[in-house]
Amino acid sequence: MKQRTLKNSYTFEGKGLHTGKFSHVRVCPAPQNSGIVFRRTDLGDDALIEAVAANVSLTARSTTISKGKASVMTIEHLLSALTGLGVDNALVEIDNMEMPILDGSARYYVEAIAPDGLLEQEAERQYIEIGQEFLYKDEKTGSYIRMTPADEPSYEVTIDFGSRVLGVQTVSWDPSKDFVKEVACCRTFCFLHEIQLLASLGLIKGGDVENAIVIVEKPVSEQRISKLAKTFGHPELKVTEKGYLNNVDLHFDDECGRHKLLDLIGDLRLVGGFLKAKIVAYKPGHSINTKVAKLI
Repeated sequence: MKQRTLKNSYTFEGKGLHTGKFSHVRVCPAPQNSGIVFRRTDLGDDALIEAVAANVSLTARSTTISKGKASVMTIEHLLSALTGLGVDNALVEIDNMEMPILDGSARYYVEAIAPDGLLEQEAERQYIEIGQEFLYKDEKTGSYIRMTPADEPSYEVTIDFGSRVLGVQTVSWDPSKDFVKEVACCRTFCFLHEIQLLASLGLIKGGDVENAIVIVEKPVSEQRISKLAKTFGHPELKVTEKGYLNNVDLHFDDECGRHKLLDLIGDLRLVGGFLKAKIVAYKPGHSINTKVAKLI
């Protein structure tokens, strides 16, 4: 298969999930064999960061890459979109330190790019292959990622938060399935009882009920819900029978599992290309995802 890049440039803007800072992004075509590269335009033309595992600097609730004085946070949704669409080479220009969260998914990226198709380039795609099956496990969390050599990539993700609302969800994707319709639209999520802790850690400054699914695992008072509605400027919030805030309707019953799948695909793109492997992940997250990418 030949390498592919974008036919056009595409612009996006919005606030970052964790910093709350507003950024403008332009995703542009790039030469063959260049991979995916981010440029911090506010820091100059030379502020380039290659989207590779060696440049991962932080994995606290999102993935950050850094090089020199330049960093870009929350890159996983765009990387997932480019991987799911089959883009080998792209230049991502951004004028701040965090990618916009948009609606919490990769939906707006794929909806902009997919209708135009991609531009085929002359060079052959260089796949990343593994020689033998291996398992990486985090003994503290019980999370693991198993990779097995395969002729084409496939992903299977199981999430288990010990949640009465989510239960155990197992989802999968391979190139025979429609990434745009089945994965890209699935939004990030958090538990209501986590919000105060995340805020105290300096995270989710740009989080609101328009860009995340909020799961209500524990009983909560009407006063607490009313306060949240005022904080987020939402006319009315309540807990649904299924245990979610009513700010969003789920695209799928297992949307949260599918979002973890979206994140995994994006994080593993940091190997520097397209994997040829069967990937099975249990309770994945940005930390274990990027550690495995570094190992590869």
